[in-house]
Amino acid sequence: MEALTKIYWTRVALGAVAGLLCTGLLAVWPILDPSMTIRDLVAPVGGGAPPLNTLLNGITIALFVYIISYYVIKAKYATRIEKQSKLMSMGIFIYFFTWIIVWVLSLTAILGPL
Repeated sequence: MEALTKIYWTRVALGAVAGLLCTGLLAVWPILDPSMTIRDLVAPVGGGAPPLNTLLNGITIALFVYIISYYVIKAKYATRIEKQSKLMSMGIFIYFFTWIIVWVLSLTAILGPL
């Protein structure tokens, strides 16, 4: 398998891991703050929009995992790739696509119908 193909599939797997990490953060948050439930974090009791920090926390985790993956991939594949910008851009769309799909599906599985 070529180096760029390995990078692509690594980013797919890391997107799924980041999505599960985002869900795990929401699942652990009520343990840290007993006054909140996971449903309060996603859909407040009184109705209205969910807190913006839930989305921002998820985006932050996804970006953090992507940036860490860039440095790990750069250390491993820097000599094998001719164009160094490919290390950052290879698989970026599928990473974020996989992240959002896994995050939504895993949250749906945990929350069920509100």
